Amino acid sequence: MDPVASLAGLICASAIFFFFVQLDKAKAVVAELPAAEEIDALALRRRSLAYRLDRLGRRLFANRLNSDGRNSIQVRLNLAGNPGHLTPAAFAAIRFGLAALLVAVPLLVGLLLASPETALVGAVVGAAAGYWLPVLLLGQLAGARRTAIERNLPDAVDLLTLAVEAGLSLDAGIADITGRFNNALGDEFGKVLREVRLGRPRMVALEDMGRRSGVAELHNLIQALTQSEQMGIGISRSLRIQAAELRRSRRASAQERAAQASLKMVFPMVGCIFPTIWIILLGPALLGIIKAWHS
Repeated sequence: MDPVASLAGLICASAIFFFFVQLDKAKAVVAELPAAEEIDALALRRRSLAYRLDRLGRRLFANRLNSDGRNSIQVRLNLAGNPGHLTPAAFAAIRFGLAALLVAVPLLVGLLLASPETALVGAVVGAAAGYWLPVLLLGQLAGARRTAIERNLPDAVDLLTLAVEAGLSLDAGIADITGRFNNALGDEFGKVLREVRLGRPRMVALEDMGRRSGVAELHNLIQALTQSEQMGIGISRSLRIQAAELRRSRRASAQERAAQASLKMVFPMVGCIFPTIWIILLGPALLGIIKAWHS
């Protein structure tokens, strides 16, 4: 057996063992936590797995992440709703850790099967998959979140328009949306409310939400609200105009998808339905021709 491959397998196995030992320790610490109201928020954060991954990423990959790289990862995390309260360093730790895991497993399997070629190919494929799979999953989460916001935005703006026209303040209308929409859009408006209660200017928090969501319609709505407040125009009028525009945009999008449905149905029909029809129609005739030919 190749000593270099054996040494590499031993190092990878040790790294995996150390990783899972630390993971078990983190789970044990979280399981021993008392009630949430009795714990300081900072202490709770320091005991979380995300915080440990962040510390690990800062220690191991601080030199690999420049400011542009950190900003790019943070933008992607924000578009995906910041799952697990991950930081760019924690996300880098997940990528490299998963890549190391998917490299070690094929190496160990290849060593057990005495097949260095299989181990090498599996390690290369595992490294690429482990490194890029978190990015692909993050992109899917961001796309699903963007779709959910676009789908619920017209209804939320209609509700906000009714609340403001009924005499409620903009903050009260946003609070009503947060209570009624238990989805990505409600989470974003809830974050705006928390920032406003902590002293941040409302329009600054809304503009940050527009940039963070990545939805053009939401960004246009916030720009219209900002201009209305700056120019002294009634917010209810701007909301009514934006609600009508969003409904028109949703109707146009539905018509566009309906027009594309016939084109998308062509490929399943050609690949699946038409061959079956030809088999049913021509099958008996072909059987008769074959039978007559042999007789």
